[in-house]
Amino acid sequence: MSRAGEAPHGGLRRRVYAVLEAGGASGWGEAWVRRLLVALVFVSVAGGVLNTVPDVFARWGLWLERLEIFALCVFWAEYVLRVWSAPEHTRYSELHPWRARWRLMREPLAVIDLLTILPLFVGVLFAGDFQVLLALRLLRFFKLARYSPGMRSLALALQTERRALGAAFLLLSGLVLLTASGMYLLEREAQPDKLGSIPAAMWWSIVTLTTVGYGDVIPVTVGGRMLAGVTSILGLVMLAMPVGVLATAFSQEIHRREFIVTWSMLARVPLFSHLTASEIGEIMDYLRAQTVPANTLVLRKGDVASCIYLVASGEVEVDTPEGPVRLGEGHFFGEIALLRGTKRTADVRAVEPTRLLVLDADDLSALMERDPVLRRRLESAADARRASTPDPEGEQKA
Repeated sequence: MSRAGEAPHGGLRRRVYAVLEAGGASGWGEAWVRRLLVALVFVSVAGGVLNTVPDVFARWGLWLERLEIFALCVFWAEYVLRVWSAPEHTRYSELHPWRARWRLMREPLAVIDLLTILPLFVGVLFAGDFQVLLALRLLRFFKLARYSPGMRSLALALQTERRALGAAFLLLSGLVLLTASGMYLLEREAQPDKLGSIPAAMWWSIVTLTTVGYGDVIPVTVGGRMLAGVTSILGLVMLAMPVGVLATAFSQEIHRREFIVTWSMLARVPLFSHLTASEIGEIMDYLRAQTVPANTLVLRKGDVASCIYLVASGEVEVDTPEGPVRLGEGHFFGEIALLRGTKRTADVRAVEPTRLLVLDADDLSALMERDPVLRRRLESAADARRASTPDPEGEQKA
């Protein structure tokens, strides 16, 4: 079937895509659908865990199984709709609709979706023994990766550092083999039942290198104990290597995502629209982030002006003489009192949870010294605001 053949369903398909894949940004209804799916993941996973408790299963087993059947039906419908709307994905837009769907079905998250609905078919074919299928049911916890930016960043960090992590695992495997061979040579006669072969000694090596130390197998010879001490120290070093690699990659991924968001926001602010990408990057070094809860006072009338603010996300309300003015993402405020050298002339309050980028007065002065165009734009904006509003404190996006 060609894309043209599916044109009559294009509007509905785009709507389904917006609800399931595009972040639910087109309306509150879409956001609620996604929230309900997340809630159902938590409830169904909790139900699967409680199903293994004998007392809970004896009393609530029937209701838990009904909950599981309901969850499976919802997740089955979700999977079918995700596959059907695959041609609306930007990265698949040039493909034939069925080819786009096949590509989507091979993605890791789509595979997880499929595994979480397999119990529906297996249960029908094999009398619905949901206890046996518990492992597949609990896999749906990983469906939350669709809705968690943090989990997506972690997955990207794993993908980025897969070679380094693979090398660390290979080195750790070699160390397991080497220490197990040494312990076998030193302890095979003293403990033939526990360390009489290299495979048996590998259990001791893994437990020791991971610093778990169950104590079920311990060396009794002097040489074996010396090797055990060296192995324990090497274990600390080896485990720190992949942890450090992953932590660094995760931190860089979070920083990269925040950089992109902040850069795009700054590029939309008219004050900085004349700057090149490298110059915007330099300004970002001066900015510090500040998160403000809803209904929190950001600026108080009469305070000394020490910085200007840019709204990265959320919304603030400026109490001007003409009435309250709301400033959203991409707007900036607080610059007039700073340029005048006077105190704040209005209260500014966060309407909702808001993330602000703060530029201190000294840093702003340094930037204006380096960039005369920035100085002229800021002064022109302040003059225009003063001409239109007596003693305003906020400035909207021009």
